[in-house]
Amino acid sequence: MHLYRTHHCGELRKTDVGASARLSGWVHRKRDHGQLLFVDLRDHTGITQVVFQPDTPIFAEAEALRLESVVTVTGAVVARSPETVNPGLPTGAIELVAERLELRSHADVLPLQVNSDREQPEETRLAYRFLDLRRDKMQRNIRLRSAIIASIRRRMHEQGFTEFQTPILTASSPEGARDFLVPSRLHPGRFYALPQAPQQYKQLYMMSGFDRYFQIAPCFRDEDARADRSPGEFYQLDVEMAFVEQEDVFAAVEPVMHGVFEEFKPEGWTVTPAPFPHITYRDAMLKYGVDKPDLRNPIEIADVSEVFRGSAFKVFAGAVEKGSVVRAIPAPGAVGRPRSFFDGMVGYAQSLGAPGLGWIAFAEDGAKGPIAKFLDEERLEKLKELAGLKTGDAVFFACDKELAAAKLAGAARLRIGDELDICEKGTYRFCWIVDFPMYEWDEELKQVTFSHNPFSMPQGGLEALESKDPLDILAFQYDIVCNGTELSSGAIRNHRPDIMEKAFAIAGYPADELEKRFGGMLKALRYGAPPHGGIAPGLDRIVMLLADTPNLREVTAFPLSQRAEELLLGAPSTVGEKQLKELHIQLSLAAREKLREEQEQALQEGTAGGEAAGG
Repeated sequence: MHLYRTHHCGELRKTDVGASARLSGWVHRKRDHGQLLFVDLRDHTGITQVVFQPDTPIFAEAEALRLESVVTVTGAVVARSPETVNPGLPTGAIELVAERLELRSHADVLPLQVNSDREQPEETRLAYRFLDLRRDKMQRNIRLRSAIIASIRRRMHEQGFTEFQTPILTASSPEGARDFLVPSRLHPGRFYALPQAPQQYKQLYMMSGFDRYFQIAPCFRDEDARADRSPGEFYQLDVEMAFVEQEDVFAAVEPVMHGVFEEFKPEGWTVTPAPFPHITYRDAMLKYGVDKPDLRNPIEIADVSEVFRGSAFKVFAGAVEKGSVVRAIPAPGAVGRPRSFFDGMVGYAQSLGAPGLGWIAFAEDGAKGPIAKFLDEERLEKLKELAGLKTGDAVFFACDKELAAAKLAGAARLRIGDELDICEKGTYRFCWIVDFPMYEWDEELKQVTFSHNPFSMPQGGLEALESKDPLDILAFQYDIVCNGTELSSGAIRNHRPDIMEKAFAIAGYPADELEKRFGGMLKALRYGAPPHGGIAPGLDRIVMLLADTPNLREVTAFPLSQRAEELLLGAPSTVGEKQLKELHIQLSLAAREKLREEQEQALQEGTAGGEAAGG
């Protein structure tokens, strides 16, 4: 018999009754029924109930076991009596009557309960992540992540993609988020950067003659944490293709996304069939107030500026004359809701920094609300037509400059959908957002700047750059969105040096600056670059959606905290003077003072903890 196990804890069945078995695992639960002691023994496959009888020499040892101690139990598999069968467990028809017990590892008093899904403070969970990961929910999520990655790899290979790796130590990028820098020992005063994305290297693969690249790529960005963004590092399905147009990228990515979501969706859920709908950036901002719309929400925002232009409602009329817009956010069937619903929406808008939200309710006996009396019948009918309203519906209004009005209307749309409980449930709604603007006006810098990815190909190529107003130029850029979560941005790349030089010149980059910052890429482009494009869906976000959890930390094994700290092993950590000297680094006075304060605080907390324990 094997030293540790003949079976896993989730394997034994009624067909094993009468056999001897040896199991190893963690003590999940203990139940003392007087004459018998029941222990649920757990490993990664499941749980088996073990029975310890009081007339055996191992009974006292079993009674002393703490939860999460690691043990090996040998015994006979017996059938449970009909009234004690547990249909909720795959092993619920049997139990193991213990004959031998060996303690492999003793567990101290637990700082968090493994056998409970009760919420625990984040700091506790991350400081004892090895315990947190033993919980059933976390086991499922991390195993789901592994299965999704395996499925993605298989689907990419089936489409003729080859997996390549890209460097981790690379050059600092002048664009995008903050870099994580790595000092060079051999080159004093110079730094590597961890890649924010493999962008330039995957393009270089295309220029090197490889046609279809993919990688499950680690990316590193020094950003603040959000529920859907991990501080520090994340993973993405990085994809690049040569000799493709935008639609070719869509055709390659959609089967992978649809297939993975169909494979791993919760039971009963549906997935948008391919081809996914295309929504222009402009329409997304108008109809949904955001470029990552949640299509489970049926509400569509409408531009009703003309309804208020020249109207008796001077607040909106005056604002429209000065260049503002009015967005209408329908609230289907909201007539009859208590006044607190309408007041709550106004208060919600104020919590976002807006003055409030105007509203009208179209009741059977006419239009009601604080704005209704300022609009004549003709304007009210025009409003109903533009916003798709009918009797029984209400409508809210956001009035501001275009982007600010879109942002407020988009937030109100989501709030109304939740309040009225009209959003689809149990579905994954995908879409592509296309036709992003190439440039935008930076009010602070008072100049045209890139709106998104500066390496994208402008629609119309060089001719558009030379003849159009920069703010009217669109780019071959696209996002894939699911349930209001942006999974990825992508683009058809600018593969022509002359077009790139012109594109950057419009954004204020002279040729010598472009050469200085992106010389390696330009060099490659000058030696025959194929048209190419790609995308990089975020793996963590895909798993988060399929696990139906709102936070990336629930699908990442060892995430950083909100303060970008790894609480288990203690990163970021201090290093000794010898290491600093080898790397030619000297800490600033401010950094030294900060470290000294932290060390003193830790010492004081340690002393206080010791006194409390001693008392």
